[in-house]
Amino acid sequence: MTYTTPHSLSGRRPRLLMLPFTLASRVFRPARPGRLTDGAIEAAQMMRTAIGVAATIWMVYAYPLQQSMSSFAQDKLAETLISTGVLIVVGPLALVVFVAAARAPGRAVYVRRLSGPLTGFGALFATVLLLFLLLQNSGGARLAPQLGPFRFVFLLVALAAVLFAVPFGLASAFLCVHYVFRTGDVHEVLPPLLSPLLVWVMFGFQLADGSPAVAPQAVQYLFLVGPPLSVTLLSAWELRRLRTQFGVTVRGALHRGRRPAPW
Repeated sequence: MTYTTPHSLSGRRPRLLMLPFTLASRVFRPARPGRLTDGAIEAAQMMRTAIGVAATIWMVYAYPLQQSMSSFAQDKLAETLISTGVLIVVGPLALVVFVAAARAPGRAVYVRRLSGPLTGFGALFATVLLLFLLLQNSGGARLAPQLGPFRFVFLLVALAAVLFAVPFGLASAFLCVHYVFRTGDVHEVLPPLLSPLLVWVMFGFQLADGSPAVAPQAVQYLFLVGPPLSVTLLSAWELRRLRTQFGVTVRGALHRGRRPAPW
């Protein structure tokens, strides 16, 4: 007979709370067997993200905000959601163009690898649809009375689904942008090709919104232009490193060069 101790219960609670984030990481992190990984590229990406977060925190504390802290946080969340929306539109189009432009035998291989991005897209779409059906116009609350004696069971299940879907959706939106919708599962050249497109689209939104802080004009320009420029330079360096260190090029990935990309 197995006894559950209070210590084991307390250990399960953090794991249960982290379950949406753990599952989102598994769904949106590229996981193709044999996928080319490079520690220098991953370290550079993490360093850029850390520098960006540190710079944002510095600006918030160094200069007065033009809005409340809660509004600033909501704007940052909105930017992440907009980035996810852009990827939902641009990602599939880019994959279609990439697969269509590839010559045999690459095209058939890339079609089989679409399962990774499709998994991410399906999970994100299902999460948004679930939250929309349960929360839009109190859809879940209006449906419950129609279920008679089962309404309490439905409300408990609906509440659990919302409590899971909200953190899962937020984590998915962030990871979707970070991993460029798992396009690396199709080929390693796709994330550095799509990342600059995404950040320059976001540059247009930020240009229309203006700076969130009352800072000198030079600082505002730096925070406005710095992110898209840094991502573009990092993507160019990543493509160059893939070419020089691993012999992977865009032409090779499309099987249009002298050296096809390694599988």
